[in-house]
This record gives sequence, structure tokens and C-alpha cells, in this order.
Amino acid sequence: MTVYLPDTNVLVDALNGKRGRRELLRDLVLEGNRLACCDITVAEIYAGMRAHEAVRTDAFLDSLAWYDSSRKVPRRAGRLRFDSGRQGITLSLSDMLIAATALEHGLTLITQNEKHFPLPDLALHPLAD
Repeated sequence: MTVYLPDTNVLVDALNGKRGRRELLRDLVLEGNRLACCDITVAEIYAGMRAHEAVRTDAFLDSLAWYDSSRKVPRRAGRLRFDSGRQGITLSLSDMLIAATALEHGLTLITQNEKHFPLPDLALHPLAD
């Protein structure tokens, strides 16, 4: 069994029935895998959610396994961003928080934005547009 952490855009697409993301996530669960969320993905979803979407969004997010950020997650995210910056690569702090959550908990990140996560130790399930 693999535990997948969908990137925020994957969760938003699933909620909106776009790009076959809902079906992809459903199929992963039917294959015996689990889906997860974390504080950053939830915060990003709520930042763009309209009031009439709250009930459906809450139900969807409640169905996902929750992974908290311990002190290790923000510390690791900061180091990932710092190290990439030293190599001339600018990565967003929110993406590094998602990546650090996946790394700390051994999760596989589902994303269509591979270039946002150029980390050799990060398990990725890349998606086509």
C-alpha cells in the first residue's frame, strides 16, 4: 500500500471534476492505496474555496488521512528551500512544506508540477497536464 499526498492543484481538480483527477484518486484507493492531506494543502484549498463549496470540500478532505506538521517539517522545508537557492533554483516555501511533509512521513507526492519539486529523495507520481 502506498500513501499518496496529492498536491493542492490535484485536490482542486478532483473537487471540480477536472482532468480526470477524481477518477485517478478513486482508482488509487480502489487499488488499496490511501490518500492524504496536510496543513498546507488544506490551507491552500480553503484560500480559494467559495462559501457554497464548503460542505462538499469538508466531506472530501475529511475522507483523507491527515498528516500534521511537526517541528521537523518546517525545518526541513526551510533547508530544502535554502539549499535549492544556493544552487540558483528558487522554490516556493509552500511547495517545500508539502515536499517536506511527504519526505518526513514517507508519502508519495502526486503532482502535475514536477518542476516545482526537483528533489531526488522525494517519491513522485507525476501527472500529465
